[in-house]
Amino acid sequence: MPKIALPYFDILLGEISRGKRDIATAFGRHVHWGYWDADHPGDGTMSDFALAADRMSERVWRSAGVAPGQKILDVGCGFGGTLATIDESMTGVDLVGLNIDPRQIERAREIVHPRSENKLAFVEGDACDMPFEDASFDVVLAVECAFHFPSRAKFFSEVRRVLKPGGRLAICDIIPSERAVRFLLLQEMFFRGYSERLAGRVDLTCTADGYRKLARDVGLRVLVEEDVTKNTIPTYKVLRHIIRETNMYVRTALWGTGAMEVLGRFNVLRYVIMSFDKPLETAARISARPPRDTSREQRVSASDGM
Repeated sequence: MPKIALPYFDILLGEISRGKRDIATAFGRHVHWGYWDADHPGDGTMSDFALAADRMSERVWRSAGVAPGQKILDVGCGFGGTLATIDESMTGVDLVGLNIDPRQIERAREIVHPRSENKLAFVEGDACDMPFEDASFDVVLAVECAFHFPSRAKFFSEVRRVLKPGGRLAICDIIPSERAVRFLLLQEMFFRGYSERLAGRVDLTCTADGYRKLARDVGLRVLVEEDVTKNTIPTYKVLRHIIRETNMYVRTALWGTGAMEVLGRFNVLRYVIMSFDKPLETAARISARPPRDTSREQRVSASDGM
């Protein structure tokens, strides 16, 4: 399995282990942007941010029509926060979290435990080569993680494979407007080394049209495309506080998050939620493919019920 460098997780896990309360409150359960609206305007506190991150997760999985009785895969599951929000809201669900980083899987197993009527497992594995059988999930989620994947095309192909006919994929991602792609490519050319110190490999060049094409290429249909950029802006105030708390790569991190906030306010970088479905008529095409070899050992651990 390929290794992936995620320096900001090194920092977060280290600070959490040292008892940094603000960091544990803000990013102890989720590591993604928050969602605010007129009913939840935000107050800049870490506890408010944690609730906003819950709302973002819920908004993503509701866009996929998550319902009781389903089997749901969260790819790039982080510390398990998204699955925790489903577990707290639904009954009779079979939840699986997949992550390539064993440290994140370890923390997820420690802090997320299912209610008695639900099942939950965390699996170490690659989003572009998933260790699951064909047509085994009703829903696949990817919450703010696809920009780390080595190939979105391979990820979409794997999603198509593991979804049942009629199943759905829901994602949230930071995407550029069409006019911003060249700018981001130039930025990567000149500043890649600086950004990788903090975030590792990040590809923010996939546009909305790019996602639509990825879906078409594997036979998925777009169901929902929602721009929630304005609802995420309070995230940046929290990020600046956390950056100063960690006192690591402060200039690089503040410059990067500041640039992202400006680009977001001018709608150059957009934060979108998208969902897709696998039409029933694709089942025949998928079943014609040779069976997948699933004999390799899988490191699967269920916290309860599996």
